[in-house]
Amino acid sequence: MSDIKLYGRIFIKTNIEAVTGLHIGGSSVGLEIGGVDKVVIRNPLTKQPYIPGSSLRGKMRSQIEKTLGLRQNNKIGQVTIHTCKKPEDYNANGGCPVCHVFGVPGEVEATGSTLLVVRDVALTPESANDLGKLKADLPFAELKTEVAIDRVTSAATPRTLERVPAGAIFGPAEFVFSIYERADFARLQYVLEALQLVEDDYLGGAGSRGSGKVKFANLHVTARGSKSYADEKQFETEFASVQALNQKQKFDDLIKWAQDAIPVG
Repeated sequence: MSDIKLYGRIFIKTNIEAVTGLHIGGSSVGLEIGGVDKVVIRNPLTKQPYIPGSSLRGKMRSQIEKTLGLRQNNKIGQVTIHTCKKPEDYNANGGCPVCHVFGVPGEVEATGSTLLVVRDVALTPESANDLGKLKADLPFAELKTEVAIDRVTSAATPRTLERVPAGAIFGPAEFVFSIYERADFARLQYVLEALQLVEDDYLGGAGSRGSGKVKFANLHVTARGSKSYADEKQFETEFASVQALNQKQKFDDLIKWAQDAIPVG
């Protein structure tokens, strides 16, 4: 087994705005909410909705897999994802970007250090305060009633979905990207592309029915190199959008800055 050397980490922080109502499902066990078929996940201490890092990270991975057309060959529960099963697949053509960035299950032969960590994202204090003042159906949330129509009989079956209202802001979301080899700098591009893909798709449930459109705004990028890990370096200033940071020239500048901030070798 080869040695593992962590050269440093790149940190991306951003706010996540719910452009339309957001539903990321939680457990209804122990809740007594009359008439709600699907509730949102909440912090058990504050009762405030939040975005689980696993949900955001899973959506990012799914979008990149679709863009690259990767084979869905690994079933985890009810979900099927792409996983490189052999070292030669994991390392072919410079390395599978999905498996290097997002990782592979521990039992798989082809394995390496996962590059990306995604934190849970709470409501901003300002947004939590604003939502707490609303006369909403439920604390920090709204109820959306949908109706399923029988195509033959035209019978209607209502169902109720709990959502965080449009305009709510979660943040700061934090993405931690580790550098173990020089090739990892270029792999950062897949993180930024995944964020753009999530913006263009949706987050959470009921996306095809209007829910889950989000926007990443006010991005900050910093880095810590292992030789002086306490010294945090910042890349330029705040970026208004993912598109602004994802432009080729700006991304090239970001990579050059990151390579200076995190010496490899």
